[in-house]
Amino acid sequence: MQLRSGLTAGQCRAARGFLEWTQEELAERAAVSRGTVRDFEKGHHALHRGTERLLVEAFEAAGVVFVPAEEGGPGVLLPVVDRS
Repeated sequence: MQLRSGLTAGQCRAARGFLEWTQEELAERAAVSRGTVRDFEKGHHALHRGTERLLVEAFEAAGVVFVPAEEGGPGVLLPVVDRS
């Protein structure tokens, strides 16, 4: 999914929280530096499109669904999977 309005720092923190991932875990899964994740979440800089795509793909592979601003967000969902 390509977020039309872009990934926000809040969405990034929330998605990590849902997944109980550290910044380092996200960085490893997305193949970016921990500093990139840290600085983005602190609002020090915006992400390059390619970096944003890597983060979003890592989150989506783990089941996260992003709600863009245009659709009532910005937000993050982690759907419950019935494993019974």
